[in-house]
Amino acid sequence: MAEAIQLVVVTGMSGAGKTVAMQSFEDLGYFCVDNMPPALLGKFWELVKESGKISKVALVIDLRSRAFYDEIFGMLQELDDGNDNLRPKILFLDASDEELVARYKETRRAHPLAMDGRVLDGIQRERESLSEIKSKAQLVIDTSKISPRQLREELFLNFESDQSTAFHVNVMSFGFKYGVPIDADIVMDVRFLPNPYYIKELREKTGNDQAVYDYVMNSEMTEEFYQQFIKMLRFVMPGYQKEGKSSVTIAIGCTGGQHRSVALANRIGEALQEKYPVNITHRDMVKRKETVNRS
Repeated sequence: MAEAIQLVVVTGMSGAGKTVAMQSFEDLGYFCVDNMPPALLGKFWELVKESGKISKVALVIDLRSRAFYDEIFGMLQELDDGNDNLRPKILFLDASDEELVARYKETRRAHPLAMDGRVLDGIQRERESLSEIKSKAQLVIDTSKISPRQLREELFLNFESDQSTAFHVNVMSFGFKYGVPIDADIVMDVRFLPNPYYIKELREKTGNDQAVYDYVMNSEMTEEFYQQFIKMLRFVMPGYQKEGKSSVTIAIGCTGGQHRSVALANRIGEALQEKYPVNITHRDMVKRKETVNRS
């Protein structure tokens, strides 16, 4: 039996947090489309079915227009009739008039329905036009008194079906002579550890080779460093999760990214795999540049 497709239609008041919602659904592994005209929903659904690879879809749709409202419900009803493979839900994001006015004043944006009038007039028009769809939504979240991070947590609580899609760890090795990775959250310099480059038979090998790995790990300094560092990482990972991060990138660097950093990235990644999904990569391991520096 084919896997059921989860379809979430995200709508609500302008300024209530639809952008944050879409970003959150992306981190939950949903295929996200912003501002899709409801008339295209049928064709989009056909493409999703044909691909066979998409099981979670989030559509951010502007339903201020009555025509759009009628169209989206007609399409959802048509898709849902006799289709046990589709699980549609409507998420409505709301906020108080006072909070929405404050947000528009802060961003200095014009409300889409205010035209040349007051922001509050546009908000009230929009609230009236969306009242019916709000009543049909399976989930309504009032964002008046919550932060973007708290909204994200609420969405994860309601829509997260697989922990592995929500948070993962990237562990990478690199060489300082090629530059520090710009996307790293944690950077550790291990150039103080014993260097296999100076052992002739190890010079052309990498940290993926057992002989190099053993040379690096057999040092008392390496072992003490590793125990302290992995303890720190295990301590901070839950904090990153609590803050709503979808991933953390840990970059381990030595001079050339060939020996020490590779061996330690492998060991650290394998240790963290006990609790988190981990991707281990070696950015500079196979690079060869003419330089006076030693890896």
